Amino acid sequence: MQLPRAAPSRAALALLSAQLATAFYLPGVAPTSYKQGDLVPLTVNSIKPIAGPDTLLHSAVSYDYYYPLFMFCKPVGGPQSVGESLGSILFGDRIKTSPYELKMKQNETCKSLCTQTYNAGSATFVNEEIKMGASLNWLVDGLPAGQRTRDMTTGAEYYNPGFFMGMVGDDGKPVFNNHYDIWIEYHEVSGNPDQLRVVGVLVQPESKKYNGEVGDTCDRQFPPLHLDEKGDTKVQFTYSVYWRPSQTAWATRWDKYLHVYNPRIHWFSLINSAIIVVFLVLTVMSVLVRALKKDIARYNRLDQIQLDDLSGTSALEDGVQEDSGWKLVHGDVFRTPSHPLILSVFLGNGAQLFVMAGFTICLALLGFLSPSNRGSLGTIIILLYTVLAFIGGYASARVYKSLQGEKWKLNIALTPLLVPSIVFGTFFILDLFLWGKGSSGAVPFTTMLLIVLIWFIISVPLSFAGSWLGFRAKAIEPPVRTNQIPRQIPPPTTYLKPIPSMLLVGILPFGAIFVELYFVMSSIWFSKIYYMFGFLFLCYGLMIITCAAVTVLMVYFLLCAENYNWQWRSFLAAGMSAGYIFLNALIYWVSNLSFSSLTGSVLYIGYSLLISFLFFILTGSIGYFSSWWFVQKIYKSIKID
Repeated sequence: MQLPRAAPSRAALALLSAQLATAFYLPGVAPTSYKQGDLVPLTVNSIKPIAGPDTLLHSAVSYDYYYPLFMFCKPVGGPQSVGESLGSILFGDRIKTSPYELKMKQNETCKSLCTQTYNAGSATFVNEEIKMGASLNWLVDGLPAGQRTRDMTTGAEYYNPGFFMGMVGDDGKPVFNNHYDIWIEYHEVSGNPDQLRVVGVLVQPESKKYNGEVGDTCDRQFPPLHLDEKGDTKVQFTYSVYWRPSQTAWATRWDKYLHVYNPRIHWFSLINSAIIVVFLVLTVMSVLVRALKKDIARYNRLDQIQLDDLSGTSALEDGVQEDSGWKLVHGDVFRTPSHPLILSVFLGNGAQLFVMAGFTICLALLGFLSPSNRGSLGTIIILLYTVLAFIGGYASARVYKSLQGEKWKLNIALTPLLVPSIVFGTFFILDLFLWGKGSSGAVPFTTMLLIVLIWFIISVPLSFAGSWLGFRAKAIEPPVRTNQIPRQIPPPTTYLKPIPSMLLVGILPFGAIFVELYFVMSSIWFSKIYYMFGFLFLCYGLMIITCAAVTVLMVYFLLCAENYNWQWRSFLAAGMSAGYIFLNALIYWVSNLSFSSLTGSVLYIGYSLLISFLFFILTGSIGYFSSWWFVQKIYKSIKID
């Protein structure tokens, strides 16, 4: 997923306007100016599948541009790799040099590139890729080459990065594009002819079956080129370059690539989520301000009365017990739950994910993740999660100590190792499928080794330091004493049973983000540019409030039902929103994807499970910590003999 920028000075407007795209770039992505005749670099990226004519995605496997079976023309001396960031490599970018020569403001027509002979095996492979919607991804001065597209809903025109390698003809046969018309827009800085900058790139691919030498005649009509799957096919590659001036400034050149799909849906989702949040917050405030205030006043009043003067069947006492059973479990509400070690490890990683997600979205919102700096999202996520391991270790240690855990050494070790090991192990297994297919999306072994080294050299020591400080800090004392003998829990009502309560609680946080989640998934799987970080920021905030409010409400009803096992229940109930995310991924799979191989299905299910697992830890931690604050608050407010 590629990230655009938004000016810090206009960050507030980005929250309100879906069309905002401003002109802020960080140092390191400064513009390059050219003179007439200067060579403008055209680099090639991985060949990635996009939606075909049926609007469905048929593959999740990308290939290197110079994968042998494609047989594309190579530069003299062979292609050279262009330096990439860690995040760019993880997202599957494999940028290399190309044989295309572009000279600033010099039009060239029907320039011959090379001639290749496709055998039956190569032709079959290329034809299958064409049927699955394979697209070529070029970069000119760091700007993606694309095709002009019109939104059928709004009628707006925008540039869609990438262009098809071929198309399926009316007769059902694949047509291979071997000629490219490259239209490049340039801008004169302050009218200076010696300062020319690239501000737009369009490519119009065509299929031409040449019968001999091309010369300057490629502009006329030629029959389409079909690759013979039973014999050899001779293919001659050509291209033309056309330069045209543009009034678009370099700082705003990405605007034409940034398009909002169905903007009304964004607003509808935001308003709908806001209404849900307001309703939940008002409900929780009603519980806290009215019910709890009334309960606490009655409890404290009872403590000041000589209870010996009341009969054992006092209506007041019975009324208190019937209306507010949460005080009856004061001696058990802070009892150590089962498996406190695993719970504390999950909560530590959840706190780490929570802070990392917040910082990442804020940095993207403020424009610190430029689209020119490819892979900046992946890089910043890895760096933030690595550095914030200190918070994870500290939170895990504090929770485990408050739960009176005794295996503190195991807690220190598992906090930085358990969840990352699950994530890395799953990622490595999925990467094996990509390696088996020869995909460029497979992360190189050296990159994986680098991630492991970063983790053990930086993250693990920081987590250990946080755990050490957490265990040295004073334990969080509960406001009430815990009884030695556990109180018997009465049978719960239907909606307070574990499964129904999890289903009810989990669906509301999911409802706050499911529309924005659709656009995020489309940007990931369909290689679209996502830049609605204003909406994403608001949805993230609404999800946090929703998750906290609905979990607090469930814990209140649970305590009123004299069930004091709120720790795991709050974590699992809030984390159930991850189950809805995975279910949504399955629905998205059925409605928008049609993978033709087992590898694509395994990759999609695997990555969906991985994302759902991380979201489970994130939302579960939000639910637990908000419930912990709530329980501490209410039991500090009453007098206990």
